Amino acid sequence: MFKDRLDAAHQLAQALAPYRERHPLVLAIPRGAVPMARAIARELGGEFDVVLVRKLRSPYASEVAVGSVDESGWTYVAPHAASFGADQDYLAAEKHEQLLTIQSHRAQYTPIRPPIDPQGRIVIVVDDGLATGATMIAALHGLRHQQPDRLICAVPVAAPDSLERVRPLADEVVCLLAPEDFQAVGQFYRHFDQVEDDEVIALLKAGLAV
Repeated sequence: MFKDRLDAAHQLAQALAPYRERHPLVLAIPRGAVPMARAIARELGGEFDVVLVRKLRSPYASEVAVGSVDESGWTYVAPHAASFGADQDYLAAEKHEQLLTIQSHRAQYTPIRPPIDPQGRIVIVVDDGLATGATMIAALHGLRHQQPDRLICAVPVAAPDSLERVRPLADEVVCLLAPEDFQAVGQFYRHFDQVEDDEVIALLKAGLAV
């Protein structure tokens, strides 16, 4: 159990200690992981930014991911998508909607600079937990094509089966908890408040400043 996201970030940073002072690029999957990535980057002596991906929502349960899409438009469709009512027409429409959201977030989050280039860098991708793993899959897939030197997935908690789906896409996976009784990410945090866009924008603008 983690007190909050910053407690989870501190514990992850300890597990990632071999990368301290190697100037890693720590990338957050917004929005929840943004405060975490900033804290980890500060502890490791690196940089932080966001990697923009979106889940494709089930037509009958919007909190359930049936896939994901990255900023380039590459799409991951989960094995369970059809059983949740997501046919090809629905997925195409949902992908279009989520790409528009990604474009809007890019304009909001980094309006005066491009994303930090991951090529040749140690890249650590952070999320506050893996439920289906869909957004992490999209993030890792997109980043691999940008040729980082080493690509690491770092999460405090994950569903065991999702962790195994993600593992082949990273050079290393750092996960503090993978409990068999996993039901939702929030069950492993005492405080799990929503992170809003204005907080993300403020953190990105501040960078690593105290």
